[in-house]
Amino acid sequence: QVQLVESGGGLVQPGGSLRLACTQSGSIFPLYAFGWYRQAPGKERELVADISIGSSTNYADFVKGRFTISRDNTKNTVYLQMISLKPEDTAVYYCKANYYAVAYWGKGTLVTVSS
Repeated sequence: QVQLVESGGGLVQPGGSLRLACTQSGSIFPLYAFGWYRQAPGKERELVADISIGSSTNYADFVKGRFTISRDNTKNTVYLQMISLKPEDTAVYYCKANYYAVAYWGKGTLVTVSS
């Protein structure tokens, strides 16, 4: 069974940085595309960034130039490097893995940007 575990969230001041990690187990990591999503209180879940099997990337406009998604197939891990964080980036960040039409979600990691 595919499992995704996110880590790296926490409290950071505005302008700070965090790196989130999502580690997959239970399947063949290189066969999956991945995405990072976030959900702020009272808001719908939204796509932040995604990365294909071939490492092509896509970003939401509100994170372009600040966030970088990457994958390490040797560690079964996808990363989201976040810099220049803003209070509006506060949310639970979720990792999603896609294998064709099948999707798996992690339980999320909380990022709080506050002074």
